[in-house]
Amino acid sequence: MNIDKDLVAAMAAPLVLAILNDGESYGYAILKRVRELSAGELEWTDGMLYPLLHRLDRLGHVEAEWGLSPEGRRRRNYRITDAGRAQLVEQRRQWATATRTLSGIWGLAAPGGLPGGIAVAGA
Repeated sequence: MNIDKDLVAAMAAPLVLAILNDGESYGYAILKRVRELSAGELEWTDGMLYPLLHRLDRLGHVEAEWGLSPEGRRRRNYRITDAGRAQLVEQRRQWATATRTLSGIWGLAAPGGLPGGIAVAGA
């Protein structure tokens, strides 16, 4: 499935913050976790993730520090801050409202479709 880039961009920060809320991580592991959580439907690239991590760092939502992998290679580890946790709580509230609103209107549809006879793939 090809997910609209605006939707991917909108969910990127809360998704990364939620992943880091589970524990410190690094770029490749975050990319892998996104892939796992989306059952392979979201395939983020380094070019998408690292600018987001740098922005979250500038905003004070994450902290980064250099460390070593088990193999001895340098890698940058990221962890969520208290400000990032507060932002995550706010993002969860906003997404819950958006999800509830969309579910409310889509719930009016017949099983497997949207109002007006628009079919939903996989339904």
